[in-house]
Amino acid sequence: MSDYATDFYAWTQAQAAAIRAKEWATVDLEHVAEEIESLGNEPRHAVRSHLRVVLWPLLTWASQPDHRGTSWRTSLLHARVEIADRLEDYPSLRPQVPALLASAYPRARQLASADTGLALTTFPEACPWTIAQVLDEDFWPEA
Repeated sequence: MSDYATDFYAWTQAQAAAIRAKEWATVDLEHVAEEIESLGNEPRHAVRSHLRVVLWPLLTWASQPDHRGTSWRTSLLHARVEIADRLEDYPSLRPQVPALLASAYPRARQLASADTGLALTTFPEACPWTIAQVLDEDFWPEA
């Protein structure tokens, strides 16, 4: 049996084969459980990441009305579509969206500050929009 720490790919293949063959004594239960949990976290991390990508251009859009461009619209639409897809595929993530939004916002605020050159204090400390607004493909904040 391959070692989890030295050849992860070989380990995954050996574990899958052992499970399919119902060779329970050879299954590395602790690491298999850890990897299943890790797989389950990926959609959650993706939603948080895409929320950050949505919030960043919203903040930039609101703070710089003279610099609004189509690239912001495109990146924002893409991120919103990705979030919608994840929530459709993993509906149990929906209740976690408020916490994920709260977690994503401080980084988006930092990114908006770095992107615009404006002081961090220019941007609200807490997200100024509702979850529905953030996810709404037609929502754009006023200046």
